[in-house]
Formats: sequence, C-alpha cells, structure tokens
Amino acid sequence: MEINHVAGKKKGHIMLYALSTCVWCRKTKRLLNELGVDYDYVDVDLVDPDEKDDIKQTVLKWNSKGSYPTIVVDDEHSIIGYDPGKLKEELGDAE
Repeated sequence: MEINHVAGKKKGHIMLYALSTCVWCRKTKRLLNELGVDYDYVDVDLVDPDEKDDIKQTVLKWNSKGSYPTIVVDDEHSIIGYDPGKLKEELGDAE
C-alpha cells in the first residue's frame, strides 16, 4: 500500500483515508495543509486491488459507514467526514 506523507508539525499520528475523486477529501487535505500538521494519507481508489479490501476493512473499523474522508488520530479515535471544527479542536494549536 502506498501511504503518502505530508511533513509538518507533529500533532500525533494522523492517518487520512480518502478518495482521489472526493471533493470533501480534497478539502480535508487542504485544511490539514493549511494547519501545517504532519499527516499520512492514502487514496483508497488508487491502491492495488489486492490491497483495497484490507484498507476498506480498516476504514470500517473506524467508520461503520465506510465513507470518506475518514481520519484516524493516534490509532485511538476517528473523525468522519469533512469537519473543520472537530479537526481544529483535535489538533489544538495547530495554526
């Protein structure tokens, strides 16, 4: 699986599961970039078909609807969908 990394301020381990064609996923990436945080992401629709099922199972673990974007924070909890308020609250003084 190709995990992409964006360097920035360390605010814990941020993992974004996204789709390359999803406008809300693009907005989430843009917000994370504007906040200047360190995060990893994978565009699930672009991964090898053999790996896609495993990734989808991981997403379902954090988001029972299996929707995107799904953001996993420190392997402890998740933020579902594009939610700037929750993201900013979670990342504290990221700005």
